[in-house]
Amino acid sequence: MTGFSANLGFLWTELTLPEAIRAAASAGFDAVECHCPYETPAEEVKAALDETGLPMLGINTERGNLAAGENGLAAVPGREQEARALIDQAVAYAKAISARNIHVMAGFANGESAHQSFIENLGYACKEAASHDITIVIEPLNHHDAPGYFLNNADQAADIIAAVGATNLKLMFDCYHIQIMQGDMTRRLEQFMPIIGHIQIAAVPSRAEPDDGELDYRHVMRSIRSLGFSSPVGAEYRPTSTTEAGLGWMTKIA
Repeated sequence: MTGFSANLGFLWTELTLPEAIRAAASAGFDAVECHCPYETPAEEVKAALDETGLPMLGINTERGNLAAGENGLAAVPGREQEARALIDQAVAYAKAISARNIHVMAGFANGESAHQSFIENLGYACKEAASHDITIVIEPLNHHDAPGYFLNNADQAADIIAAVGATNLKLMFDCYHIQIMQGDMTRRLEQFMPIIGHIQIAAVPSRAEPDDGELDYRHVMRSIRSLGFSSPVGAEYRPTSTTEAGLGWMTKIA
């Protein structure tokens, strides 16, 4: 059974993170994930996870200086020390709450120097995470939502994963971003499944509930299961109204 993971970066944002974890459990989710949980003490998050029995599938590294519009630092040349400090922060927090994955944010950059910075920082992240049984994931973002983001397609991600050569480096395959940038969803899933560490879904192009838009997630979910992916699929969408009002999609596409 695949099931679904509630992305608490977008769902139940009016609640504290521990309260959101409990809400996800009450709604029938099989797991949770979030973006940047660092303002909440790790022991409070761990207590909510233990209480509900939900695993935390993943967290992100901090994005950097939000006021300056940063969206990660790992591929930004000259920011290696800061990028690795954010990686250290994420590894410590993930260890404390038993999170399975850390999404290392690349940031806005381009060119060969950015490519090399990303590879070197990912190598550092994989080494630091390995002893804690944590997987590092990287996620291509589409050029409408994140113009100028270094990592923007799954082929580029696959090349980087091969270059780093770490067994705990995987692809975060967000169907929303991949559909916008590359399409051909079923074949993309087949092609990249050997390196996929996590999958996320949302309607395309609205990024609303996944029972709307141009992708038939009933078919996508069948494909995911047929390819042997058994971990909960991340629901990373922006609710049209309240989170509770839109949860009908869970039975429609399961």
